[in-house]
Amino acid sequence: MSAEKTELDGSSSANPLLLQLQQILTSCSESIDGGGDLGQSQTSVAELVNFLDSLSDAAISEPENEDASANALEILSETYNFLCSPSLDQEVFDALSFELPKSVSKFSGVSLKCLEIADNIIDRFIQTCSPRDMLSILCEALDSPNKTVKASVYVSPLLSGLSKVFLSIQRRHFEQIKVAVPVVVKVVNTISSESDYEDSELETLFDRAVDIGHSIQVVSTKLEAGVNEKLQALLGLYVLQILALVSVSSRCNSSNHLPFAVRLACFLPYCGLSYCGLITGSDVDKISGIVIGENEDDSMIFSSHVYLGASISVIWAQMCDEVAQVAKEDLSAVKGELQIIQTKRWQAIGMLKHIFSSVDLPWEFKRHAVDFLLDITNGNNSKTLDDEHNDCSLYMTSLFSALQAITMIIIYASDTVLRKNAFEALKRVLADIPNSQRFDILKALIEKSESSSMVAILLDCVRGEMHMESTLRTSIGKNEVLGADDKACKNTLFWSTSILELVESVLRPLNGGPPILPENGDAGKPTTLEC
Repeated sequence: MSAEKTELDGSSSANPLLLQLQQILTSCSESIDGGGDLGQSQTSVAELVNFLDSLSDAAISEPENEDASANALEILSETYNFLCSPSLDQEVFDALSFELPKSVSKFSGVSLKCLEIADNIIDRFIQTCSPRDMLSILCEALDSPNKTVKASVYVSPLLSGLSKVFLSIQRRHFEQIKVAVPVVVKVVNTISSESDYEDSELETLFDRAVDIGHSIQVVSTKLEAGVNEKLQALLGLYVLQILALVSVSSRCNSSNHLPFAVRLACFLPYCGLSYCGLITGSDVDKISGIVIGENEDDSMIFSSHVYLGASISVIWAQMCDEVAQVAKEDLSAVKGELQIIQTKRWQAIGMLKHIFSSVDLPWEFKRHAVDFLLDITNGNNSKTLDDEHNDCSLYMTSLFSALQAITMIIIYASDTVLRKNAFEALKRVLADIPNSQRFDILKALIEKSESSSMVAILLDCVRGEMHMESTLRTSIGKNEVLGADDKACKNTLFWSTSILELVESVLRPLNGGPPILPENGDAGKPTTLEC
């Protein structure tokens, strides 16, 4: 302790703040290392934290004040020098580790140099303290919002520290990392969803989030098969969620965040995730089952962002060939498989609803998702398998949700081409549904729609179905007598009293009032389509 005190006392400076810091640090060391009163040591640490916070607050609140910034840098540097003292006891490190990571992270908003020193201070704690303790400390710090400094700046050294803590964990790697992943995703989601951040700030955030993924991968490669499989699955869930958040935050220009999409796509082969498995959702179910198992409490790490990330990972490849290349995937082959296998196509349509229904995702992604949907329903491929041999009832809910989301694109998209393509996609998806269930889907879409223009469009689809059925029945009647087992006899929902009941429900709403027709509603919205 005497050597340590001599080092502090020997630092000559005209800055009274530096002298005050040295006195506080000496008091902390003596109260903690001296085995004295616990209350006194806590008071000393609290005094240090308050002192550091006052300096960071002053520098951040007055960015044009060069003296305040210089003081912050000098004080932070001296704090780091203190922690690098070879004579500093472990008890002092342990006591300070609970509070200093949060305090020094606030200095990150002062300057890049302060951010660098804050990184170094947290690294110092990671080198000297228990990885398990530091994991909890950093997660708690990440979960503690700070109002005096931008969150994107505050969390940067904490995220960097977390990626290094992962590499220091000696046992129960999966269990400990699984605790941290939801915290990181929550922080990235909160920050990236706010609109007052510059692209450069979000890039720093995503860069450190990707680094965490790399750390998880490094740890995973060193583990035995069973634990390795769990950590690979956890990494897969993490990557999909971060990819979803990167995509949402790209706002109007996806090219800004293309490098992150490429870096995240590199993880997919390692995690055993294929484009076909992602776009159908089967790989998502697989890795979530591995991570969550039968413990429902663990479902907190499995958010809706996983499904969005899974579907959008494929759409990124639709937008940029480089993404598919690093993911080691052939997107054309994936589309070909979906064109041929109807059940997988239904699953893919259900997954695409997460893109179509997202209110935060830029329209560019929805445009490419519609193009992808048109590709997999191209031509007569949807009729290559017998409708009756595939049970569509399992997919009715997801198909209905996807169709509802497509109608929203038709109603609200400002791009005329996108609206027309979305309408074409709507017709193709409806055509891909077996005749026996297509009427029920159309009826539900009409009943659930709040747009009079959309109701009119859907009624026109019903009219088209009636015309096709009438033509088919006429054609069959001219050539042969209908047999009892003929499909035309079975599927007559579009040529029955059900149609009259459906039209009546539109013309005479159950709740009264005028008919739900365009002239009484939202005819002014951009829904005009050339059929």
